[in-house]
Amino acid sequence: MNYVSTRDKNNKVSSAEAIAHGISKEGGLFVPESFPKLSNTDFENLKKLDYIGRAKYVLKYFLTDFTEEELDYCVNGAYTGSFDNDKPAPIAKLGDRINTLELWHGPTCAFKDLALQMLPYLLTVSAKKASAGKKTVILVATSGDTGKAALEGFKDVADTEIMVFYPNDGVSPMQKLQMASQKGGNVHVCAINGNFDDAQTGVKKIFTDKEVAERLNEHNMQFSSANSINWGRLVPQIVYYVSAYCDLLNRGESLENGFIVTVPTGNFGNILAAYYAKKMGVPINKLICASNSNNVLTDFIKTGKYDRNREFYTTVSPSMDILISSNLERMLFELSGCDDKAVAEMQNELKNSGAFCVTDDMEKKITELFWGGCCDDTQTLETIGNTYKDYGYLCDTHTAVAVNVYGQYVKATGDNRPVVIASTASPYKFADSVLSALTDKKAESDFDKVRQLSRLTSTEIPEPIKALENAEIRFNDVCEKDEMLTAVYSALKI
Repeated sequence: MNYVSTRDKNNKVSSAEAIAHGISKEGGLFVPESFPKLSNTDFENLKKLDYIGRAKYVLKYFLTDFTEEELDYCVNGAYTGSFDNDKPAPIAKLGDRINTLELWHGPTCAFKDLALQMLPYLLTVSAKKASAGKKTVILVATSGDTGKAALEGFKDVADTEIMVFYPNDGVSPMQKLQMASQKGGNVHVCAINGNFDDAQTGVKKIFTDKEVAERLNEHNMQFSSANSINWGRLVPQIVYYVSAYCDLLNRGESLENGFIVTVPTGNFGNILAAYYAKKMGVPINKLICASNSNNVLTDFIKTGKYDRNREFYTTVSPSMDILISSNLERMLFELSGCDDKAVAEMQNELKNSGAFCVTDDMEKKITELFWGGCCDDTQTLETIGNTYKDYGYLCDTHTAVAVNVYGQYVKATGDNRPVVIASTASPYKFADSVLSALTDKKAESDFDKVRQLSRLTSTEIPEPIKALENAEIRFNDVCEKDEMLTAVYSALKI
């Protein structure tokens, strides 16, 4: 299977090249030329497999230049012993029709683990095929979860350096501590005085700078990405939606009329993976995009206009505090009938004016596929409390946004089909906010709050969170948003 750029369909590469390079030379994102269709027989086979088996089954269709041995190496390496149970993405049942897909049982307690435990293996194989022995420099912008997951996945990987930028005041205390204490001889972490969009814009600018690329080349280095702009980050996410469908079938759920998927998102990658699963044959009827107060995606789905020229809010769901949704570009490519020129034009408009509009035909397709809603911090905390009271289920701030917006959808449409809600992080990563939603009693330190939350709800503190209390702080660097390139050169010593 070949991959093409969303901004230039004539730029065709193998899956190994797409993963090794991360982004196309003209700034576009790589997408498959076509999508495989899974038959009823395929799903019957998939139902019988464990998560590792399902991952191999799905990935073989997208990574056609990987040998069976290479796929085994990637999938087994990613999912064997890395998660807190033998089901990396289990489903919890909250009611007759409500299910949460728990994506936070990995080493960093966030959904990014499902992809970023695998990406280093994919990149290692890809680099051997496509990069002629160059050292790979992973450059990451994070709103909290991707950074730690990428650092954990790439620590001490041979011939690899990884540098993560995050907004200094835009992540939770636990997220910051996870990154600042990261072990590994090849890892680098730097906060920026700015928001996530500033970090993301800075990273993309560095990526596409020809002079920077030449300087790295002089030192036998090349950039790649661990953000979901990299196809190797996105493709493992498709697997857990396919797996969720299989789990529902095995449970005996009535899915003759399909089901709904609700995803809390800011970058659009996680809900895009669900859309790709739908294209492959998973009977998803509606994709509900849940936003916090940074509701640029909700407005886009409702109006067909994407406009980032608005106030940026720092919320209790910081991983969604995003106004530039880079993965939306892949969806625009789909909606436009794979019109690379139209996508390039829209992205140029976004860059120059901060906004763009889709065509009437594209807007109609958006309405058919998606439903968008948002909620503020007050509603988010109320939802955490109500979900625990009604179902005995403890959720984090991001999952709560999705639960709230799903409730809005049902009220607006009366659609009572089963739903899978993507639960994207452990509540213990956001213990302060979750605790405040459940009680007025306040603990002093962050870890006192973690312990109080455990006592109050009789739930276990995840081991990765426990380990942070006595972790050594290794990174305290902070730079201005226009100093990111200098920070990269300094970290790489070039």
